[in-house]
Order: sequence, then C-alpha cells, then structure tokens
Amino acid sequence: MNDHIHLRKAEGKWVIRTDSAVLGETLNAIELTEGSRDPVIYFPREDVAMVMFDKSDKTTACPFKGEASYYSIVGVNGTLKDAAWSYESPKKGLEAIAGYLAFAPDVTKVGQY
Repeated sequence: MNDHIHLRKAEGKWVIRTDSAVLGETLNAIELTEGSRDPVIYFPREDVAMVMFDKSDKTTACPFKGEASYYSIVGVNGTLKDAAWSYESPKKGLEAIAGYLAFAPDVTKVGQY
C-alpha cells in the first residue's frame, strides 16, 4: 500500500442518504484517507439497500487503489448516475475495502450519528 493512503475503522454509526431516501446505516464503516484529500467513508454492502443500485458501465483506474466500478442510485425522484463506486479487487494493502461502497458527496450525504 502506498504510504499516503491510510485505512481505519470509522467509529460510531454512519448513515448514507439522498434528499429523498436513507440508503444505508452501518457500524462497520471504513475511513480511507489519501494524502491531503478529505477522508472517504466506505460502507459494507450488507448495510446498504443494494436494491436501489444499478451497476453502470463506468470504471476508473487509480494507480494506488486499483480499478473502481460505479453504481447509479435509482429512486422515486430519478436516477443519480455514477453516485457510488467500489473497488472489487483493490491493490495490496487495501483489501479491507474490497466490495465496500463509497459515495459522491455532491449527490449524497454521509453522516455520523
């Protein structure tokens, strides 16, 4: 793992929501900090309403984390395209986030409660 990426258990209860729905709650979130960027909270899929997610065709590659797959959130108010991403097979040292979901902050709200 690159020295500028750090993982830790995100303490407490975390909730992910859109303006119209709660998408998940977890006590098992992981916080990923990369360099000077804001931390990103990753949610385990078993704590997220995956029925509201459609896998999209979008992928991106990070030289430190690996290839990310994207998901759109489908709700009563429409679709939030590519609003979540997941590293199915992250690079060595980041295996803890495999299959977890992170969310775009411009269309979702992640909060600790």
